[in-house]
Amino acid sequence: ARKYWEEAGVSHKIQLHIAAAADTLQRFIDEGQAGTFDYVFIDADKVNYDRYFEQCLVLVRSGGIVSFDNTLRSGKVLDPEDQTHDTLAIRNLNVKLRDDNRINISFLNIGDGFTLCFKK
Repeated sequence: ARKYWEEAGVSHKIQLHIAAAADTLQRFIDEGQAGTFDYVFIDADKVNYDRYFEQCLVLVRSGGIVSFDNTLRSGKVLDPEDQTHDTLAIRNLNVKLRDDNRINISFLNIGDGFTLCFKK
């Protein structure tokens, strides 16, 4: 990834953190970075999407965006027969996001599904 950041001329704007996502997000919160992020992209272990969402919602400013990849899971979220941990996690997250009064959402039916959450 660094190679492409350098080619694009943006490497000086990017800080790479290699650690467990939940630990890194919590460290950002503990360091006082709440409300300072404009945009977060989540594409990680699906069973922890909800945890990452809650942490990222703290970090994102009002008007900022938390986005998720794979929110369709190749259509598996619509298949009641699919009860795998990942599919259940995404299915539950989609319902939670739909009902969450702290955000407005836009679901994009492209690729494997992409959801944008705009923090109020």
